Amino acid sequence: MDGFCPQCGAVLPDEVAACPECGSCEETGWSERARYEAMGVDYDADEFDYDAFVENEFGEGERKSPRAKQWFLGLVAALLAVLFLFLIF
Repeated sequence: MDGFCPQCGAVLPDEVAACPECGSCEETGWSERARYEAMGVDYDADEFDYDAFVENEFGEGERKSPRAKQWFLGLVAALLAVLFLFLIF
C-alpha cells in the first residue's frame, strides 16, 4: 500500500503491514503502545492499577452534600445583605 497512514499521516512505503511511525495497521487501526509513546508516556499494560488510581484521584472519606455548600453560601449572602443595609441606613 502506497499512501499515507490514516492515524498519523506518515508516508507508507509499498507493501507494509503496519505504519513505521505509529504502529497502526489495517487490523487494529492503531497500536496502544505507539499511542502512549507518541504522547511521551511510558507504556506498560500490566502496571496500571485501577483501584490505586481511583483512590489517588478521588480519595476515600465522607463527601459533603452540595446542599450544605448552597446553604452556607446563602447564609453568607444574607448576612452581607443585612450588613450592607445596616451601613446604608
